[in-house]
Amino acid sequence: MTKDILLKISGMQFTADNSDPNEPEPVEIIAPGEYYFKNGKHYIIYDEVMEGFDSVTKNVLKLQDDSLEITKRGSSNVHMVFEKDKKNMTCYTTPFGSLMMGIDAHSISIEESEEEIRAQIEYALDINYEHLADCTIHLRVQSKEQSSFRLDS
Repeated sequence: MTKDILLKISGMQFTADNSDPNEPEPVEIIAPGEYYFKNGKHYIIYDEVMEGFDSVTKNVLKLQDDSLEITKRGSSNVHMVFEKDKKNMTCYTTPFGSLMMGIDAHSISIEESEEEIRAQIEYALDINYEHLADCTIHLRVQSKEQSSFRLDS
């Protein structure tokens, strides 16, 4: 895999804007980023812009056989750890306040090839110690020049 990549993340987002707060909205982002492989771990680094905010959130994904770590620094700050059959707690700080988040990953599957990495994580999400939803994250990383998905201009 080359250093310059495109990352596609899809999953569910819970927002106060939903007509039914118990119904998550599907979300999908495609972003350019950088890829590194070091000490048996895949590192994906990319920037994210929150709608309505001028600042950029720096994201680092660290992926290995049985875990995914997501670190966000900027308008939102969090260090989320997804480990199979283990519950991890973290404080998610947003411009709107802080939440205590529990992540209980049930399965983590990773497929690697020369030009692509795919991962799927299934987990239970708790907010402020109450179960909110069962969720899935789909990650797809491709070398920029080989990518089958494109950024909108």
